[in-house]
Amino acid sequence: MQSIKTLGAKASARGMVLTVLGVITLGVAVLSVGVSYHILEPRFGAWAVPTVAALDALWVVFQATEILARNNRRRAQRVQYAGLALTVINAAIPTADLILTEPRTFDLAMVLTPVAIVATKGAWWLTLPALGRKISQQTSQAIAERRQEVADTLETMEADAAHRIELLEMATALEQRVAKAETEYRKSVLAAQEAMTRDLHQQAEATQKAVTEMVLPASVAAIALPDLDTWTPTAPALPTTRAALDPGGTDSHAGQDAVPSGRHGGRDADRDAVALADLAAVTGVPTPQPGEPLTDDQLDVVLRHLRYRDDPPMSYRQAGAAFRARGYVGSEERVRHAWRALMTNEGAPAEESEKDDEEEEADA
Repeated sequence: MQSIKTLGAKASARGMVLTVLGVITLGVAVLSVGVSYHILEPRFGAWAVPTVAALDALWVVFQATEILARNNRRRAQRVQYAGLALTVINAAIPTADLILTEPRTFDLAMVLTPVAIVATKGAWWLTLPALGRKISQQTSQAIAERRQEVADTLETMEADAAHRIELLEMATALEQRVAKAETEYRKSVLAAQEAMTRDLHQQAEATQKAVTEMVLPASVAAIALPDLDTWTPTAPALPTTRAALDPGGTDSHAGQDAVPSGRHGGRDADRDAVALADLAAVTGVPTPQPGEPLTDDQLDVVLRHLRYRDDPPMSYRQAGAAFRARGYVGSEERVRHAWRALMTNEGAPAEESEKDDEEEEADA
């Protein structure tokens, strides 16, 4: 029902346009008749009436014929040419009168007539192709329905495009927010890593300095760690003096000089090797091996290990004897020079240690 109303409105609109153009054409024809008769009557007399009437009547007929031709340009071509010719003739009569006659009182009708004739013909020329052919109600309804489908499709496409644009704009905004948040997070992680690296670097320098300046005795490294499967709570054994280890009453220095056969064998020997390897790793040198030439740093590591493996620390003579007994390679001069450097680092004069060694040798 709505489509029928729409078609009726369109049909009435087309008829209204044609009606308006027809009324304007008739009005211009009447004006042309009046003006042309006024111009031709003095020259043609009574013949001016049929002449003017024929020109304007044919002009109107040609306009109506163009409507009946249903805007078929090929079919209405001759009529259009004839209408153009009559338009030129009707417009030329008042125009020529204005140009050729002697000056007289200005007459507005003489000016408006050619303009109105040409304008009316131009209005028909432009309007008729746009109006289209007159069609039946069923065809009009089918065309209207098709146009409505096209309009609905175009509107749907436009709505989809608008929705997609809105979605893309929202996605763009969200991506920017997510990227900003990810950037801030990564910056915070990098800042935390930088602070952690600075703190660890400072702590590592302090640790390296403490390890280098304050070497732990071998007894600390020799403490065995508990095994989860075999561990039982036991009180650690109290440290004993060398006198307690030498019940025979032999000289304490002699007892220190002679390395007991079982002291460095078995598990104790493994602990000593582990302690030496740890000390070498902390110092940053390869683990010294018996029978191989030692560098100055390796020699320093061996002497540190030998000096602090027992409590109290060994003297130069005891450390030298243990150095030779373990099979390490190094001249007496290098060993003595390394020992002096070790004592200097500890803040103890090397001369006192050598003096103690001489006294021990004299007592022996």
